[in-house]
Amino acid sequence: MNYYNIPQPTRLKTREVKVGNLLIGNNHPIRVQTMTTTDTMDTIATVEQSIRCIKAGAELVRITAPSKKEAENLLNIKNELRARGYNTPLVADIHFTPNAAEIAARIVEKVRVNPGNYVDKKKFEQIEYTDAEYAEEIERIRERFSPLVLICREYGTAMRIGTNHGSLSDRIMSRYGDTANGMVESAMEFLRIARSLDYHNIILSMKSSNPIVMVEAYRLLVNTMDTEFGEIYPLHLGVTEAGDGEDGRIKSAIGIGTLLQDGIGDTIRVSLTEDPEFEIPVCVDLVKLNSEAGKLNSQNNLTNNTKHQTPNKRISNSKFPIPQVIADFMLAETIAHQDLQSIGYTYNEITDKWNIADAAADFIYTSNKILDFALPGTLRVLVDANVWNEKLDTEKYFPLYQSNEIFETNKTLNLKHQTLNFIALDVSKNVDEIIEATKNNDTVVYTIYSNESNGMQQCRAFAQELAEHNIHHPIIIAVESHHSSIDEQLIHFAQKAGALFLDGIGNGIWLMNDPSKIINQKVNGRTYLPVKNNHQFLNNTSFGILQATRKRISKTEYISCPSCGRTLFELQETTAKIRNRTNHLKGLKIAIMGCIVNGPGEMADADFGYVGSGVGKITLYKGKEVVKKNIDSEVAVDELINLLKENDAWIDAPL
Repeated sequence: MNYYNIPQPTRLKTREVKVGNLLIGNNHPIRVQTMTTTDTMDTIATVEQSIRCIKAGAELVRITAPSKKEAENLLNIKNELRARGYNTPLVADIHFTPNAAEIAARIVEKVRVNPGNYVDKKKFEQIEYTDAEYAEEIERIRERFSPLVLICREYGTAMRIGTNHGSLSDRIMSRYGDTANGMVESAMEFLRIARSLDYHNIILSMKSSNPIVMVEAYRLLVNTMDTEFGEIYPLHLGVTEAGDGEDGRIKSAIGIGTLLQDGIGDTIRVSLTEDPEFEIPVCVDLVKLNSEAGKLNSQNNLTNNTKHQTPNKRISNSKFPIPQVIADFMLAETIAHQDLQSIGYTYNEITDKWNIADAAADFIYTSNKILDFALPGTLRVLVDANVWNEKLDTEKYFPLYQSNEIFETNKTLNLKHQTLNFIALDVSKNVDEIIEATKNNDTVVYTIYSNESNGMQQCRAFAQELAEHNIHHPIIIAVESHHSSIDEQLIHFAQKAGALFLDGIGNGIWLMNDPSKIINQKVNGRTYLPVKNNHQFLNNTSFGILQATRKRISKTEYISCPSCGRTLFELQETTAKIRNRTNHLKGLKIAIMGCIVNGPGEMADADFGYVGSGVGKITLYKGKEVVKKNIDSEVAVDELINLLKENDAWIDAPL
């Protein structure tokens, strides 16, 4: 097997695009961008927020232009920024208004159009089209889209053709369904028109609130462009409506980081329900963590990058019905029952019972320590093989073998537990001898890791080669982070482990670090998140990764847009209120959208939606169906709770 000897990933070489004074694609650095949340008609507020973003590191700033008046005011914003000495390219965000796009294209350096709603309308109607009728619709798009293309070509304006999973048109949905294929074809229709007019200053994106769909769509788009055109246009990466806090960062890091690790992506934006300047550090961390992929080859490396497709989910003979979470207590000097509270277990001394949270770890790794208290019923202990023996409770304690511990004399196996024997494997090295010796032992669990810069690719190749050899032992994904801040560790864990879970690899997750090396203070002008409880951080991150990759649901999921000048209510405050009232509803997906643009379509697979429909007015959805219209925002959260109760989606929060 060759998993340990696979080549380093290289950046996908794409066509060069000029956005003002910035070059994107064609081996240029990965560019970082964000989007303002101010009212576009408030020139000074938009300018000042743009400056804060630029100072934080934004290389492009996007501003919404929902109508002609906002598009026209982009000139005032641009002039004020230039007068203050800022030449950062501006991007106009367009959805339903081609006339606004045509105005903006004469002012700013780039326009973004969404092919799902630029010409087509989204009415959630399933219409069957004959081939002739479909061709007529494409011609209608050509007539409406071509004027913008010609303006962009004349003015040297760049364009992003930005497909969103949740806003595919009825026409696309009728032929391709709610799929990655539909997302790609939606963009390709517009790209073909632009190419026919000899316009190539184009960037594309395939955004979704579901990282699984997002990654699949980008991979498919790369292969489609390569097959049809023999070249790749630059790619803007992003997970739309990722949310806020750690959840939003984890989801973004998984989606964006998975592709960056394979060398795919030319510019990135992290969409958080926070002030836009807080998105930039996350982008910077992602680019920094993928710096190895930024060491580019001068040759076009399409074959190397496009050959990888999302593999089928790996089949294992797992004894684990759901992915397991291992809590790392390796560095703990002592372990008491109170310490288990940080990983989801709270002991009540009065009743002598344990309360077990939904996000409770399944195993605790104690290294060489044997616990001296009775364990909660669902928790099991992983200990070093040299301290494990049959005298321990064999239903609770399991051995972890290092590579040099699994053989006795004459290469006979030294695996002594009757049901589960964990083996730590560094897959950056040749461990074929161990695989050969253990391939028929159904008690074996492989715990795989690699500290190489292409460690994710080595782990992926290892799992794929096991499948090819019909070896179906469970795999635990182990990731260790040595970064000095919680921010960077969160991104590192999410992209390294998350990429494998997205590809259907992994029966468990084990995150580890050294908390004594984490910075808790302000460094070089940046304030890092504090480490309040390291075990809780690792546990929450593990469950967050599994939730974002849809492998294990342990909490409510929020699909929350990042806000912009179109937002019709106080998004951050409202998101916090809804989260506070509903965060105990495990498995429920609630979308919180600032306006109709990020409304029913963008909510994708949410169960319920809370969408701005006018100033201070809210519309509530069940799925994609409007249930209550124009509710006063003062009472809308209560009305959302009532809607959940009416649909048997509500349970009272535990006391």
